[in-house]
Amino acid sequence: MVGMVAAIVVAAGRGLRAGGGKPKHYRVLASQPVIRPSLVALAGHPEIAVVQPVIHTDDVQRFEDAAVGLKVLPPVFGGATRQASVRAGLEAVAAHKPELVLVHDAARPFASLALIARAIAAAKNGAAVPVLPVVDTMKTVDATGSITGTIDRASLRVVQTPQAFGFDLLLEAHRRAAAAGRDDFTDDAALAEWAGHRVTTFEGEASNVKLTTPEDFARAEAAQVAALADVRTGFGFDVHQFIDGDHIWLGGVRIAHDHGVTGHSDADVVLHALVDAILGALCEGDIGVHFPPSDPQWRGASSDRFLAFAVERVQARGGRIAHLDATIVCEAPRIGPHRDAMRARIAEIAGIPESRVAIKATTSEKLGFTGRREGIAAFANATVRLPWYD
Repeated sequence: MVGMVAAIVVAAGRGLRAGGGKPKHYRVLASQPVIRPSLVALAGHPEIAVVQPVIHTDDVQRFEDAAVGLKVLPPVFGGATRQASVRAGLEAVAAHKPELVLVHDAARPFASLALIARAIAAAKNGAAVPVLPVVDTMKTVDATGSITGTIDRASLRVVQTPQAFGFDLLLEAHRRAAAAGRDDFTDDAALAEWAGHRVTTFEGEASNVKLTTPEDFARAEAAQVAALADVRTGFGFDVHQFIDGDHIWLGGVRIAHDHGVTGHSDADVVLHALVDAILGALCEGDIGVHFPPSDPQWRGASSDRFLAFAVERVQARGGRIAHLDATIVCEAPRIGPHRDAMRARIAEIAGIPESRVAIKATTSEKLGFTGRREGIAAFANATVRLPWYD
């Protein structure tokens, strides 16, 4: 039985060589910022009591957006080196008096719960790191690039994170290094070795890659898509009656009109149809199951909340939305002038590119209730990718 465990997530570097125009920790991968899966895994692990993020001073808003809804400590700011950033996290979490601590790089978003469990179990040794055997032949070269020797790879290992330590052991080692003016350690295992501690190893994971270059992101994206082999399509439909009013909501956009619509929420037929389409793909009921009209808390509610919920259900199952397609049926208002605004708003809510959202419109040739201008309807399809089998 281990004592209280803390986790430090290091995200204070800039990581700009990965491309994308922003620090790599906040680039979107599989519909979420790179840092979020690590926060989710660590904060959700039953043996971890506190998670301490360490971020750059310029990334406060980016971090808040990435960590929304997660139970983590307020972030602290890192230093000029990774070593300084880890120490800042250790000092911040010391008040919680943890017995063990895991240190994890935010640029490794694929660490599994099983890997985290192995790290916690290994921490009882005082210091331990996840490793993989080296499978390629290793050579030494001189300044000209000529080979000078071949290294026996049998004793070589590739080191990953999360690295696991007794908390007091690691904090004391960091303080000693700072007092000695040493700030050149590239990982905490090297610092612990310098401080005279024995560092053991445990099994790492080949999938627990560190994202550093644009090529790393491209490979990770391709691997994520390949893993989501369960492709599903859901269908949704919604209709609302026109009433007296001066506007309606369609696709999350307020549109001036000579009528309003009746409905328990804001009666946005486009978003309602999309919600049912997504829930249908997940086999998780319909909008009325999750947001019953009989519940007064949804009276007048903005329908973007419903769509955000459906998207979160996809993400909770490790999936992603590949495409959203809606067709609006009405004689009026004209949809064309608002099409792009609707696509942009739906893409924003769903966290997908606008290029994956389609909005179409048609009339019913003056036939039926839409033709008589008594109401408005929308049909929707959602294509969702889930792990096989989720």
